[in-house]
Amino acid sequence: MTIQQETAEWIVQQRRYLHAHPELSHQETETKEYVKQQLENMGLDTYSMTGKDIIGILRGKSEGKTVIIRADMDALPIQEQTGLPFASKHEHVMHACGHDGHMAILLGVAQQLVNRTDDLAGTILFLFQHAEEELPGGATQLVEAGLLDGIDAIFGYHLWQPIPAGIIGVREGATMAGADRFSFTIQGKGGHGSMPQDTIDPTLAMSAVILQIQSIISRSLSPSEEAVLSIGELRAGSNYNIIPDSAYASGTVRYFHKEASQHIRERLHTIIDGVCQAYGATFELNYQHGDPPLDNDPGLIAFMEQQAKQLFGEGQVTRIDGIMGSEDFAYYSTEIPASYIFLGIGQADRPYGHHHPKFDIDESMLAIGVELFTESMLAYMGGQS
Repeated sequence: MTIQQETAEWIVQQRRYLHAHPELSHQETETKEYVKQQLENMGLDTYSMTGKDIIGILRGKSEGKTVIIRADMDALPIQEQTGLPFASKHEHVMHACGHDGHMAILLGVAQQLVNRTDDLAGTILFLFQHAEEELPGGATQLVEAGLLDGIDAIFGYHLWQPIPAGIIGVREGATMAGADRFSFTIQGKGGHGSMPQDTIDPTLAMSAVILQIQSIISRSLSPSEEAVLSIGELRAGSNYNIIPDSAYASGTVRYFHKEASQHIRERLHTIIDGVCQAYGATFELNYQHGDPPLDNDPGLIAFMEQQAKQLFGEGQVTRIDGIMGSEDFAYYSTEIPASYIFLGIGQADRPYGHHHPKFDIDESMLAIGVELFTESMLAYMGGQS
């Protein structure tokens, strides 16, 4: 199957409309209503598990598996700088991660499959999920609401700038990292910058902590354990000649194994505690375990890899390394068999990555995504998996 030109143009139109009307996490009211209308125009029944998501139901000609295909709906708090004619109409809100394209692809898949129900056995749920970019995210809420009850498998995808346009990336097992957040405040005793002997300088203690915690990855974990610890925020003081009372820092931890996350948390506490004792300061640490690692089912990934090669050729499919970015699709993958793949959109003349105000996608990948998931669902629901 090759997507017809008229259908390809419709998919692009969907993406451009959604790009121009972005909404932030947990605020996707208009997006949800637009998607709902598109699904119902196709003749699909719709419902919502949380009041924020929208799900379209497609039933095949006979009983069979029940699967989900998922797209995310939320945008980011970014002021768009692309100059596109269909740029965001909302100040400081932008689809800067490809979720507009994800929705367009899933609408296209639904449109294609609606006309081929005689080739389907079982039920497909087209899930448009809210709040992928926030904690707590939409996936957590949907799992808690019972979305996965009776579901045999879930499929997802991401338009991915680090992969060249036209290439499909796959990986089994741990594919995207778990993501934790932490913040800590070091409390000292402020004073005049000319009399440090009368103070407990929290900036000095903070400097020592930041240097020491970098040893957690390099010296406390096995060299084979992929993990990252980064400080992203640092605040202290209000004037050049005043030693402040306190200093604040926050950061992120990325990992592929739960044990590494727990170990990093413990070491972080130990190091901050030790440094503060040495400098006579006190501290407060807040550590939040976020999205778990995304774990791809080997059988489903092998199936999707085979489908992609059959459709587009072996040279268009590649095995990728683990990605340190996180995805709340991971919550689904911890519960049921899951497949999450990557559709390359990288081009030399579009060097701006995800979450950048000039980020844009290669729209030619929209039709490729629709073709891949349409044919894959026909094969999977037809018992060829």
